[in-house]
Amino acid sequence: MQPAYAGLDNDLYDGNIFVVYAGNGSLVPPRQTLAQALAEHKPIFLAFYLDDSSDSKRYAISISRVQEFYGRVAEIMPINVDAIPLKQTYDPTEIGYYYSGAVPQVVVFNKSGEVVLNKKGQVPFEEIDEQFRKIFDLLPSTETGQLKRRAFNEFSSELAK
Repeated sequence: MQPAYAGLDNDLYDGNIFVVYAGNGSLVPPRQTLAQALAEHKPIFLAFYLDDSSDSKRYAISISRVQEFYGRVAEIMPINVDAIPLKQTYDPTEIGYYYSGAVPQVVVFNKSGEVVLNKKGQVPFEEIDEQFRKIFDLLPSTETGQLKRRAFNEFSSELAK
């Protein structure tokens, strides 16, 4: 029997990145569609990723961290870009409307359905946290300090640094 290896620094498919690299398989699939979350006036965090992207693998822990702090009050929606239906045009209630062609990419919507953050790359948790603090009318991190993640295993504690 061949041993199985997962590689954080390669673009090979290792399985669900949230299970393998973030210890959080509860993130996928999203509980609601974008249209449903917008209709319910929920704040939304879209995170576009690929299971076979080293950048997405490294970012999985950040997506899990957003769910840890805001998952009960906002809709956290990791979207595998391979699953976005190919169309010429998309409606603003469809995820394809917001995808810019790169992973990872994050999009944060406020309760009114307006995009308040849309960035590509390794967007720091603190930047996402500041947007959610505005949405929920919480004090800025400069006045309360940064949120800290509790490590649940050796791997996650290393990635959370």
